[in-house]
Amino acid sequence: MKKILLLSDTHSYIDNQILKHAKAADEVWHAGDIGDLAVTDALKKVAPLRAVFGNIDDHEIRKEFPLNNRFICEGVDVLITHIGGYPGRYSPAIREELRANPPKLFICGHSHILKVMPDKKLKLLHMNPGAIGKHGFHKARTMLRFTVDQGKIDNLEVIEMKR
Repeated sequence: MKKILLLSDTHSYIDNQILKHAKAADEVWHAGDIGDLAVTDALKKVAPLRAVFGNIDDHEIRKEFPLNNRFICEGVDVLITHIGGYPGRYSPAIREELRANPPKLFICGHSHILKVMPDKKLKLLHMNPGAIGKHGFHKARTMLRFTVDQGKIDNLEVIEMKR
């Protein structure tokens, strides 16, 4: 079993509260718009990190992290990208891959809106952790925490912080 901390849209912001939650995780997953490599460097010091770049990320971040990150974690096929859309309205850049070979868990960021919803047609779970950074229109900063174990995603919790 692995405890996962899922975050997105840090926009160069990292603080001790975020790092405290990261330390309690077995892995941290970042769904893009990192903003500054200091964010991912700080996260990597406390837990293994998997990340993708987002639309605001510069060439340095794009050299370090991919556009899409697909991997298996504890028997769960995971696909992370930054701009992914939602079930029934996926981004054209990822739509065909999702239809041809759907993962069990599809993660994206970008919207700054926390959503967790099933895609019954593709038989996957969609997660967007919202935004944990301070830049953007969101009223609350959010992340997700959950476990993956033997092909199952469980113990999902929303972590909400004030702006």
